Amino acid sequence: MQKLHLLFNHTLTPEQLSDAKVSLSCDIIIALPQELQELWSSVPPDLKSLKEYLNPIKEHLGATVIKDDFVLVQGDFGATCIMVNFVKELGAKPVYATTSRDVVEAKEGDKVIKKSIFRHKQFREYE
Repeated sequence: MQKLHLLFNHTLTPEQLSDAKVSLSCDIIIALPQELQELWSSVPPDLKSLKEYLNPIKEHLGATVIKDDFVLVQGDFGATCIMVNFVKELGAKPVYATTSRDVVEAKEGDKVIKKSIFRHKQFREYE
């Protein structure tokens, strides 16, 4: 039974949930506990280093992730890089979601309004 752990700033869309079940064969989706989700979603931009800041998340993943689990890692660029490497050290598979973007333009009087619509395509493993 495959697991997908979320290290992600958003809620999975129905398309992502379906794709996780089909392409990753994940029957179990595991979100971070609320206090760790708040840490991940609010990485302070003024910290010189994220090593200590990310330790609670590393401790949690170290205790819950097992070899060959998937971990969806997306967020702050520096934190993502650190955690992708950490997930690999655990023997798990870090992945990220890819999307397509459709841009729709509408004219409202003398203004042009652009709207971007993102659609999930697949999960891709970090290499």
